[in-house]
Order: sequence, then C-alpha cells, then structure tokens
Amino acid sequence: MRTTVTLDDDLLAQAQLLCGGLERSALLREALKALVQRESAHRLAVLGGSEPGLQPIPRRRGEP
Repeated sequence: MRTTVTLDDDLLAQAQLLCGGLERSALLREALKALVQRESAHRLAVLGGSEPGLQPIPRRRGEP
C-alpha cells in the first residue's frame, strides 16, 4: 500500500544510521513491526493476574 507521510528529517537520519542505512520503506516497515510487538507485549503484560480464581496449572507430568 502506498502512503504519504511527513517525517522528521533528523529522526529519520538517526534511525537509518542505527539500522545500517535501510531504505525508507524498509525502515518504516521495521518500525511498525517493532511498535506492534511492543504494544502486543504490553497488552499481554496487562492481562497478567487478571484471573484471580484460576487454579495453578501443573508444569510437569505426574508420575506414570
């Protein structure tokens, strides 16, 4: 999908330096992936402990 965006030139240059000179489209793709990963991890962390009545889940099989 083509999209027109306005970016801060200094921020873009700094990101390109840190990422080994990726092209703009590749850099934006990686930035979006990182954002999705970070927000997904945050949402998962927020769910931690949200089931107070849940019984502990056994981590190992019992003896046969």
